[in-house]
Amino acid sequence: MAHTLILGGIRSGKSAQAEQVARQSGGAVVYVATATAGDLEMAERIRQHRQRRPARWSLVEEPLALGRVLRDHRAQYPCLLIDCMSLWLSNLLHAGDETMARERADFQHALDDYPGPVVIVSNEVGLGTIGMDPLTRRFTDQLGWLNQALAAHCQQVILVAAGLPLVLK
Repeated sequence: MAHTLILGGIRSGKSAQAEQVARQSGGAVVYVATATAGDLEMAERIRQHRQRRPARWSLVEEPLALGRVLRDHRAQYPCLLIDCMSLWLSNLLHAGDETMARERADFQHALDDYPGPVVIVSNEVGLGTIGMDPLTRRFTDQLGWLNQALAAHCQQVILVAAGLPLVLK
């Protein structure tokens, strides 16, 4: 199975679409969560995601070192469902420029070398207006560039809007 990038807006249905693609891989699935529960609202979002996933799926919580996660699973090569790039990027921005550059490069190299299917979820933020403050503009620029790079590395790209998948590649 190919690597798949699933893009969409907030509450567009992209995670549910990613879960469907992962289920169709036919093998073991490891859900790789990049979110951290920094407040009650985020803790509730995480809880809802956990309830929706099959109990047989494994879980890895990793806010920064995604390249390491891919290398750790390389021998068994289960389907890795990574949710999501926007939270991962936010974590990296807070970790500093050096960490962001290192972890991003490491992830992209590990993705190219991973022999199993990888399903990656990311927000599409390039359809709106330009952010009003420098941090928002930096985040949207970085996420747009990351999404473009991931789309180049993935064999399949799906955009989800209103719960409906549109295959872009």
